[in-house]
Amino acid sequence: MSKTPEAPEKTRADAAPPDPTPEERRFDHSRRRFLITATSVVGAVGVASAAAPFIGSMTPSREAVANAQPVDIDISKIKPAELITVIWRHKPVWVLRRTPHQLGILPSMDPELKDPRNRQPQQPPNMPKGVYAYWRSIKKEYLVLVGICTHLGCIPDYVPQPGGSLGPQWRGGFHCPCHGSMYDFAGRVLIGSPAPLNLPVPPYHYLSDTVIRVGSIGGAHKEENWAPEIW
Repeated sequence: MSKTPEAPEKTRADAAPPDPTPEERRFDHSRRRFLITATSVVGAVGVASAAAPFIGSMTPSREAVANAQPVDIDISKIKPAELITVIWRHKPVWVLRRTPHQLGILPSMDPELKDPRNRQPQQPPNMPKGVYAYWRSIKKEYLVLVGICTHLGCIPDYVPQPGGSLGPQWRGGFHCPCHGSMYDFAGRVLIGSPAPLNLPVPPYHYLSDTVIRVGSIGGAHKEENWAPEIW
């Protein structure tokens, strides 16, 4: 009677590997964690190395800022209550021709403002002082501001109408749509706004009755590169 052939013995390659011991499991887990951490660190370093030149290039050198050219603005065609925007040093600069009503509101705004008398250095040294400090302009009719919110750098909206969606207490001015900061018709920040400082006034002076030069103080002042606390 013939014997049933026995199944061939499994080779070492075919055999299932033995279950790892607890010590081997701990070692393998530690090794994987080390490799993941090392890979993450190397990747982060690589990203930082690649980003560093790009980030650095976004910050202008001191020489580039010093050599930035002033901008001349013709204000002869600006109508009362009208605001125009020009670009100076990559910043939006507003020129608002204020109406008698807008100017008349300013002296009564003090109790509602964080810095009504402009004690913070947010305007150049050739601005009016004392009782006329609330103008924040060389000539009271024309307001010149950098239109960048001092909170997180958004661009506020010009909202001259009182009341409306901003509430019955709103008397007109500038409102930042990002986080709700409010400024009056001189760019002074209202109490309760997240913005810490008034909107900055750029260095400027008059070349004539109808032309403003932004980027230069002019006259006896030599602080051509004056800058506020916060742009």
